[in-house]
Amino acid sequence: MKIALIGATGFVGSKLLTEALNRGHQVTALVRDPAKLTTQHANLTIVTGNVNQVEETARQLAGHDVVINSFNAGWANPNLYHDFLQGARDIEAATEKAGVPRLIAIGGAGSLYIDGQQLVDGPQFPAEYKAGATAARDYLNELKKNDTLDWTFVSPAIEMHPGISTGRTGHYRLGLESPVFNEEGRSILSGEDLAVAILDEVEQPKHSRQRFTAAY
Repeated sequence: MKIALIGATGFVGSKLLTEALNRGHQVTALVRDPAKLTTQHANLTIVTGNVNQVEETARQLAGHDVVINSFNAGWANPNLYHDFLQGARDIEAATEKAGVPRLIAIGGAGSLYIDGQQLVDGPQFPAEYKAGATAARDYLNELKKNDTLDWTFVSPAIEMHPGISTGRTGHYRLGLESPVFNEEGRSILSGEDLAVAILDEVEQPKHSRQRFTAAY
């Protein structure tokens, strides 16, 4: 399968790149700074891109089977809300212009529901993540209106960060609108296993025009 991966140098994107290459897919990595991507592989093509340049991005995406959007506008970016939302919109537009039928967009856990309330609206939601989580939530609401692309939106587990040491187990459980919790009451997943869940969705689609989440 020909996969276009946007954000391949990020925490999630780098795990997706490894997983996709290990499964034998042909991957085009669209990155802002190719010097940050040191991976070398016969099935990997690296191109320099700017997601806000829709026409150029569309040309780079053309001919692929699926676009995976793991774009990150930067957690320390003071314009994170705007830049995330604009980047996601531009990637969606470029995917359509390129004629690529499928888009998998990775957002955050903040738009998941517990007792009818989205996590991002709760009083205990960390302030430092609010702008990014709100942008991802608002983009999901926009994406739901797209009836052209075969899209899927992925919300990671609540705890999904570099400090999780489980690595790649290949195991996870799926949910839709609410977090998946383990026996200890935690919603947790490693970046490697999030990549497994997403590549499983690429290969065997189960969530056409839906959001899903995954955790142990």
